[in-house]
Amino acid sequence: MRLCVCVDDVGLHPGIQDAALRLVHAGRVHALGCMVGAPAWAAAAAALRRLDAAEVDVGLHLDLTECPLPPWPARALPALMLDAGLGRIDHAALRAAIGAQLDAFEAGLGRAPAFVDGHQHVHQLPQVRDALVAELVDRQAQGARPWLRATRHVDAGLRPSLKARLIEALGAGGLARLATAQGLPQNARLLGVYDFRGGAAVYQRLLLRWLRAARSGDLLMCHAGLGPTDALQAAREAEYEVWQAPATTAALRANAIVLEPMSRILARAPRLP
Repeated sequence: MRLCVCVDDVGLHPGIQDAALRLVHAGRVHALGCMVGAPAWAAAAAALRRLDAAEVDVGLHLDLTECPLPPWPARALPALMLDAGLGRIDHAALRAAIGAQLDAFEAGLGRAPAFVDGHQHVHQLPQVRDALVAELVDRQAQGARPWLRATRHVDAGLRPSLKARLIEALGAGGLARLATAQGLPQNARLLGVYDFRGGAAVYQRLLLRWLRAARSGDLLMCHAGLGPTDALQAAREAEYEVWQAPATTAALRANAIVLEPMSRILARAPRLP
């Protein structure tokens, strides 16, 4: 069974980059989502250029809320969700904002992103998904064909499943229809959703459940970090601790899980449900 683990928010703080790269070198992480408008992006890009693109999917973590590139303004997620749901976002401005982040990624890494997802899952919102897919389709002539993060939830008797259902309801179905129509691949389901509380002991129990529930083609998102980062510092450090732990090695082996880049998994099974 083949699973991909992705660290989100690379570029936001040096401690996130540090944890992500340590987990990459430990063979635990095979995808990194990057925020190109964030304060630590330049330093992160320099380090990421040294990674083997065949072994690690480096992608754009599209950010329209926290550290977007100007002139797109940072804004609260609820306000963005409301405007997107009511169709009040200017399409040209949105296309320009998405294009600018794709350009910044390519300038930093020297190549197109292996995938695109969204900070706070904004990539699947109405209007945003339309503009994103249109921009990616226009760039396909340059050979870029990234996979898009699907947020279909996993029912595994998990206590925080309501949050996973809410994330999926933000637009997973609409994005899936667009991606299918344009031949853009997606992961099967999304694991790793929880409320960021409870420390390492709670996260380890959740991780064991996610690994037991996983199927080939699923993506497990991670928010690992080390040292001072942001309001999620305690959760980031707990996640890093658990992913480095021998118990996680044993759990992967017990569930016959092989960790790989999602692009490689999708290449073997391009029509995952």
